[in-house]
Amino acid sequence: MNRRTLLKTILASAFSAPLFARAAVAPVVEVYKSESCSCCEGWIDHLKANGFAVNAHNVPNPSDYREKFGIPQELGSCHTGLVQGYALEGHVPAREIKRLLAERPKAKGLAVPSMPLGSPGMESRRKAAYDVFLVQADGHHSIYQHYNAN
Repeated sequence: MNRRTLLKTILASAFSAPLFARAAVAPVVEVYKSESCSCCEGWIDHLKANGFAVNAHNVPNPSDYREKFGIPQELGSCHTGLVQGYALEGHVPAREIKRLLAERPKAKGLAVPSMPLGSPGMESRRKAAYDVFLVQADGHHSIYQHYNAN
């Protein structure tokens, strides 16, 4: 088979494959939030801009999902997510979610307590230092990543 025929065969098979077979599937984040929370929408936009697919659910009490997914109350924020079996509490940066999915630690998930200025969805001219916590199965947590104020 000559190069031209080989190239045509390769291109034809590549373009005839279904689109989903050619593209990597984006991890889906299920987000449980209040309908009126604009910072939650900002976090969702951040996730989408960083390659995640998002299914947002407006719920009467997002803290019910924090409890259901095993995140301690003291690490609470305004919304809770779930991705590939891991809980995401608050304004967790996409970078840390990708790291979590790559490392696959035995843990409940990640949490950014409260709503720190400068975290994804809470962007402003001021930035506060904040920590992303890795939450273990027993509820204990440790710093997974520290972000400095700038």
